[in-house]
Order: sequence, then C-alpha cells, then structure tokens
Amino acid sequence: MGKINSVEKLTDNRFVNLYNVKATSVHNTQVDYFVASRAKSIESMKLSTHKNIPDGVIIYSVYGEKHDKVVLIRQYRYTLGDYIYEFPAGLVEPGENYHEGAVRELYEETGLTLKPIEVEEAYQKPYFTTVGMTDESCATVYGYASGEISAAAQEDSEEIEVVIADREEVKRILREENVAIMCAYMLMHFLHDDEPFAFLNQK
Repeated sequence: MGKINSVEKLTDNRFVNLYNVKATSVHNTQVDYFVASRAKSIESMKLSTHKNIPDGVIIYSVYGEKHDKVVLIRQYRYTLGDYIYEFPAGLVEPGENYHEGAVRELYEETGLTLKPIEVEEAYQKPYFTTVGMTDESCATVYGYASGEISAAAQEDSEEIEVVIADREEVKRILREENVAIMCAYMLMHFLHDDEPFAFLNQK
C-alpha cells in the first residue's frame, strides 16, 4: 500500500478546496497529487479520518399520480461551460442527516416537497463520486415529489431549470444531452422498470 508523506492545503474556499498530497507509491515512486475536497481542513479530509461521512445528497424522486415522471434539473456548470442534466442535489449541512438534507435541497432547487421512502442501507449510503480527483461522497435519497415548481428558494449563484420528464423525454435526454453519470444510470432504471423503485430492496 502507498504511503502519504505530507498534505498541504492550497486554497481556502467555502465549498471546495485543493490539497497537495505528497506520497510514496507501493512501487517506491514519489507521487505529487492534487485532491479537491469539501473538507475545511487537512484533519477533516477522509484520508485523515478514514470515515465516509457524506458531503452531499442526491435526490431521485418521481412525480405525478402515476409516478411516471422523474424530477431533474438542467443546470449551468462552470466546469463544462455548458448545461447538464442532473438529479437535484446539494451539500449536507453540519448536524443534518442526509434525509433531512434531501428534503431541504429538493425544496430549495425545485420548490417541490419530498416524501422519502425507506430502503436498505446499501442503496442509500454514501458512495464516492469521482475518486480520481476528489474525496467527495454523496448519499442517495429516493422518494415521491409533490407540489408546484418554484425557483424562489434557489441561490443567486445557481442557474437551474426544473425538468419533470416522462419516459420519452428521458430517452431524448440520454441520447442528446449532457447527463451526470449517476443520474444517467438511475434514468436507465427509470426507463426499463414499470415501478421506478423496483430495483430497491425497500424496508
């Protein structure tokens, strides 16, 4: 196993920071690596704590009486200089569990109310998003959305369009649009399962 020799914090930003990791690989090669992290300090990075506490939450919710539409957002991302389709998502606040975070984030981004469903831990626990460049991990919350779409609670820095997509629109989105990978996999389930949450081992 490789060995981390030192970690230096390079930035001091609100949402994400860059850390320089100097290490020695299992082959005794010197490694100079950069890690983006939601952590505010070296001590709270996952390479220090070895605890997978979720930084954020992703919300897979369906809408409509027949549960035949899925709630998506089309968001402008500076990393791409373009729009991408995603599930509503956001950071978990300190002292907040990720189910509470999901309810809050869905409302803030879409104006909709989320009724989460209970599922086995393996389907909702935090998993790492892009481990080659960040230690960020996100939990997933599933549920039913209701209410009227509103942008009133969106932040001024966000450029978000709420999309309620049926299966035909989901097919088009997967064929033609930029889609976040975790969202894409779930949309494939949505397309092929009569019951949107059939793949979950619900409690």
